[in-house]
Amino acid sequence: MIKKNMIKKKNLIVNLFILTLAVSFQNCGINNIPTYDEQVKADWSQVLNQYKRRADLVPMLVNTVKGYAAHEKSLLVEVTEARAKVTSTNIPADILTNKAAFAQFQQNQASLGGALSRLMVVAERYPDLKANQNFLELQSQLEGTENRISVARRDYILAVQKYNTELRTIPGSWWRSLMYKDAVVKENFTVDEAAQKTPEVKF
Repeated sequence: MIKKNMIKKKNLIVNLFILTLAVSFQNCGINNIPTYDEQVKADWSQVLNQYKRRADLVPMLVNTVKGYAAHEKSLLVEVTEARAKVTSTNIPADILTNKAAFAQFQQNQASLGGALSRLMVVAERYPDLKANQNFLELQSQLEGTENRISVARRDYILAVQKYNTELRTIPGSWWRSLMYKDAVVKENFTVDEAAQKTPEVKF
């Protein structure tokens, strides 16, 4: 009987020790790197979803504009080619840590965004097009998608900042060297140089 009680007591102490150790590890940041990494991946998926949504709207928008502004052919071709480049680009599995691939992805998306902006400006010159219900609906969907892209990119930027900071600061850098040697800094969006220039205002 005494032996049984001692075994029970010993098991209880071992279990309490394991529980204390687990709580200590939980609070010391051992899981931060994989947790933040998963958040980056989830936010990146959302960025891709929103960019795909935009690319899916382009053919309908181009066809609608074509009916009213057929002689804007060069711009319509530019938008179509920019979309083709975006949708045909093979996104490598390591894009979040591959500087060149990430930069190419960002450049392709910026080209499509720029072409779409120019298309919307041209559409302003055609009153019949501006009054077309289909065009108005597509324009509204495109604006909504651009807003969603901005939000998705912001969330991704913040997630990457948190993840990269964890890798470069203590205790995250310690856990990285001990347990997560394959964890590397992720790429992040940058503002295009053209977007940083102050627009010229002419009166």
